[in-house]
Amino acid sequence: MTSLEFTYAVCKLLNDKKAVDVKAIHVEGRSSLADYFVIASGGSTSLVSALEDEIYDKMAQQGKKPLHIEGANTNYWVLMDYGDVLVHLFLKEAREFYGLERLWADAPQVDLSHILTAD
Repeated sequence: MTSLEFTYAVCKLLNDKKAVDVKAIHVEGRSSLADYFVIASGGSTSLVSALEDEIYDKMAQQGKKPLHIEGANTNYWVLMDYGDVLVHLFLKEAREFYGLERLWADAPQVDLSHILTAD
């Protein structure tokens, strides 16, 4: 699975689990941290935790486990490091405060129109 395919898979899982405002940013060549950032919000710490669990479980079934997870104790901002893909799960207020999309505004967004569904 390529890093883009992994990004699509995570975004689909997040969408299916009712994450809010799912986005993917292509940061390859702009950051030494990863090729893609996936960013999504949950309306409560319980939902952020459920999103993390869903990604962890479903990706582990495909043989992909994160190198590191940060923030799972508070579920305010959870960072799941999958090497080439960093998954950022935010409580809505934390996402607005940290503004990752603003910080990476010069990086192209990945088209997710074929994955995301509106309810």
